[in-house]
Amino acid sequence: MRTKNNLPKVISFEQNAHYYFEKGNHYYQQNKLQKALLFYKKTIEMEPENSLYHYNLACLLSRMGYLEKANEMFASIVHDLDPALTECYFLMAVNYGLLDELEKARIYLNLYLQFSPEGEMVEDAEELLFALSEEELIIAPPPEENVNFTREIGKEEEELSKSYQESQSLRSYLWGKLYNRNEQIAEKAIHMYGLLNNKAGEQILKEFVRNPWIKQRLRLQALLELKNMGIRGLVTVHMDGEFKEVDLLYYPLLAPRWMERWQEVLDCTLENMRHSKAYNELFYEDLQAIWIDYLNNIYPETPFIKKKETWAASLEYALAKYHFLNVTQKKLAEQYGVSSSSISNRYNDINNVLNIEHRAYHNMLRYLTQREKE
Repeated sequence: MRTKNNLPKVISFEQNAHYYFEKGNHYYQQNKLQKALLFYKKTIEMEPENSLYHYNLACLLSRMGYLEKANEMFASIVHDLDPALTECYFLMAVNYGLLDELEKARIYLNLYLQFSPEGEMVEDAEELLFALSEEELIIAPPPEENVNFTREIGKEEEELSKSYQESQSLRSYLWGKLYNRNEQIAEKAIHMYGLLNNKAGEQILKEFVRNPWIKQRLRLQALLELKNMGIRGLVTVHMDGEFKEVDLLYYPLLAPRWMERWQEVLDCTLENMRHSKAYNELFYEDLQAIWIDYLNNIYPETPFIKKKETWAASLEYALAKYHFLNVTQKKLAEQYGVSSSSISNRYNDINNVLNIEHRAYHNMLRYLTQREKE
C-alpha cells in the first residue's frame, strides 16, 4: 500500500506475548522443539505472571526430557501462580515415575485426585496408582533380604520433609486432611506428620492434641506418633474438658494404632464413673493409665473384647482395688448389666499382668510413710 505521496505506508505490528505463544505452538506441532522453546521462553519474559505460558513451557520441557526442570515449573505454577491448574500434579507424578521416584509419583497422583475428583485425567491417575501398587508387590524383596529397610525409610522421610517444606499446597492439603471428618483420612495425615523429620510435624501434632474438638482416639494416635518421633517430656493435651500435662515417657501405647474397641471400653467406664459422682479428675487419669498400661504390657497380643461392658466394669474394679475404694464386683455387675463372675475373670486378666493389688499395697505404704514424715 502506498500513500498519496507515493511512499510506502508502514503498518505497525506489535509482537506481543500472544504472538510468540502462537509461534511456539506452531513449532511444537511440527516437532521443532528447540524453536518452540525459544518462543515459549519469550512469552514468559513478556508476561511472567501468565500461568498458561508457564504451563506450556513446562510441558515442552517434559517432552524434551528435562523432567526435573519441568517439575520445578509445575510446582511453581500451583504454588505461586494458579492453584487451579491441578493438571500440574498429574504431570509431575508422571515425570517422577519416569525418574523412578515412585513415592513422589504416588504423592502427586493422590494430590491430583484430591484436588480434581472430576478432572479429565482421573481415570489415568487411578490406573497409574494401581500400576504403582502392582509394581511394588512384584519388586518388593522378601523380609529376610530387606537389610536396608531402616535406611530406606529414612530416605523416604527425608524426601517427604523436603517436599513438605517446599510446597505450600502440600502443607495446606495435609493440614486439611488432619481435620477431615473421615477418621481414616485423619489417621493417615497424623502418620504423615509423624514421618516428617523436622520440627514442623512435631508442632502440628502438638497443636492437634490441644484441640478440644477432636476425638479421643485420634488424640491418642497423635500422641503415639509424637512418642515414635522421639519426643519426650510433658505435652499439653485437652482431655476430659480441661488441659492436662501428659508425660510421653509413659503415654500413650506402644501399639501401632489405637483401636476403636479399646476406646469404647474406656468411654464406657468413664461414663459410668461420672454418673456415680464418686470420682474426681485424678481417678479418671489413673483409669486411663491402668488401661493403657495393660494394653502396653500384653502387646503385640490384644484383648478379646466380646462385650465392652464386661471389660469396662473390670477396669473400674481394678481402679477401685488400686485405691482401696469400697466398690464391689456385685455392685458393678448391676451398674454395667453383666455378671460378677465375668468381671472377676477379666479383672484377673488385668491383675495378672499389672499386679494391681501388689502395686496398691506399696502405693499405700508410700502414702503412709509420707504422712508420718509430715
